[in-house]
Amino acid sequence: MTTLEEPAAGAAAPRILTELPGPRGRALIARDQAVASPSLTRAYPLVAESGSGYFVTDVDGNRFLDFAAGIAVASTGHSHPAVVAAIKAQADRLIHIAATDFYEPRYTEFMERLAAIAPFPEKARVFLTNSGTEAVEGAIKLARYHTHRAGIIAFEGGFHGRTMGALSLTNSKLKQRAGFGPLLPMVHHAPFPHISAWREESGGDGSAELEVLRSSIFGRLIAPSDVAAIVVEPIQGEGGYFPAPASFLAALREMCDQHGILLIVDEIQSGMGRTGRWWAVEHAGIEPDIVTSAKGIASGMPLGAFIARESVWTWPSGAHGSTFAGNPVCVAAGLATLDLIESGLMANAAAMGDRLRDGLEQVAAGSRSVRDIRGEGLMLGVEFGSHDAANAVQQAAFERGLLTLECGQASLRFSPPLIVDAAAVDTAARIFAEALPAAREPEPGVPVSGG
Repeated sequence: MTTLEEPAAGAAAPRILTELPGPRGRALIARDQAVASPSLTRAYPLVAESGSGYFVTDVDGNRFLDFAAGIAVASTGHSHPAVVAAIKAQADRLIHIAATDFYEPRYTEFMERLAAIAPFPEKARVFLTNSGTEAVEGAIKLARYHTHRAGIIAFEGGFHGRTMGALSLTNSKLKQRAGFGPLLPMVHHAPFPHISAWREESGGDGSAELEVLRSSIFGRLIAPSDVAAIVVEPIQGEGGYFPAPASFLAALREMCDQHGILLIVDEIQSGMGRTGRWWAVEHAGIEPDIVTSAKGIASGMPLGAFIARESVWTWPSGAHGSTFAGNPVCVAAGLATLDLIESGLMANAAAMGDRLRDGLEQVAAGSRSVRDIRGEGLMLGVEFGSHDAANAVQQAAFERGLLTLECGQASLRFSPPLIVDAAAVDTAARIFAEALPAAREPEPGVPVSGG
């Protein structure tokens, strides 16, 4: 068991100087609310001014320990010197060329690097995108074209983006879909094994959910011969940081092989070394046909990709393209990011993930509020008994200088930059311990007393 140690003075310590938000923060929030789309949601009133490593500093000088990493995007930390240098050098050289019309060296090199780490042995080809949702859109189009089928199977609780095709697969929150129909036709959502230490509705291996897919969806709603792809997150992100059991993923692979369906794994949040391997699906030993990637792929620059087996790329020239995707500056950041992940950050994610889980479990031991701690590497979720409890702990942690983010119905995600060290991990666990009483939940099964 890890012993939590006090960090050296200031080494990993947040610094809160004002009430939150401070006066400059309040002024900026007022300006923002006057012009921003009402669809934007903010977890709490953080007004970021700068970032360095695993710290974010707001406009009032308050410094926060960042265990959200911009929704798992700042994989190498904020403004990593190697990434910044790559961006500056490329901006001096060439900012834009439209790489779907012309050739550019770094674009080609980045595709080569991604193809080399594809989670399957067959030769891979790559299409670069601007974002995760674009990667999902492209994967859907490729799957439909290759199979000459229209149907898609996605999963309850999944999140795949907000553009219309990706939104048709997304099933994590009703408000993300409400009012935007009709969505993509022939998309069906199967139950996902949301296995938690305190839930009883799942047998623990996904077999009950697989039976619904086989007998109800394939048996009554859509013929397997009409399905182009099954799209699954190896670890659901927005849905609550639920890992899919290895046996569940293996059964999906077998099902796809049986019916000529493509298996698409959405690794937009779980990939790029976050779980201690390049791809979360590797923990299960399953090989997909297509993998989508974004978020941590370029340390905060807008970049994504979908990678597929060469045999799947049967569409012709001009069938898909993009003006900005694979922008030279973004790709330069991506190359620097891959170098850093490969040269030690992926191994650090595994080691610090173990330490973080151990620390969170020590804090939660005997707690009346924490129901489950789950995940892989530096993609860990802490589940509470209610949304209100999770939100209260998130807010209390923020007030103490720790950034986390809610996910699912009642969970907090811990997804720090892959550069975190023992001092940062132990400080985060300690602040979590201080914030935990804000949940104010009774023991499961114990009635709430008082008015």
